Amino acid sequence: MTDSKIADVTPINKLDCFIGKTFVSIEGMTPESKEITFTCSDGSVYKMDHYQDCCECVYLESIVGDVEDLINTPILDATESSSTDTPPHFSHKYEPESQTWTFYKFRTLKGYVDLRWFGESNGYYSESVNVELIKSQNPLLPHEK
Repeated sequence: MTDSKIADVTPINKLDCFIGKTFVSIEGMTPESKEITFTCSDGSVYKMDHYQDCCECVYLESIVGDVEDLINTPILDATESSSTDTPPHFSHKYEPESQTWTFYKFRTLKGYVDLRWFGESNGYYSESVNVELIKSQNPLLPHEK
């Protein structure tokens, strides 16, 4: 993961849907982004974001690696993990009542890209990142069945 010194990192591994997919475009993968859209070569589109409610803030805090390493090459591995510990060398403007760091690691033949999302709240609201399919792959045409 991005910061291997964080204790209590829990693998979630709900990203199996990305393994074998080839991203043809990625939009919004910049620090402080609140939404990333992945468009795949098969026509499927995935979104990574947070459903904003009231008293929480969730955003992409940092990216490690070259985003271009994810374009036009199959995803070989995709994992998710999270932690409530503050990473070393990170300082808050103020100490949140609750925080969650969510790490996404993508691997292709070209290299790795790690995404580090940060969520904070008063402890009542969700700090999670959602990954969802927003458009399924193109259906087969009659002559392709």
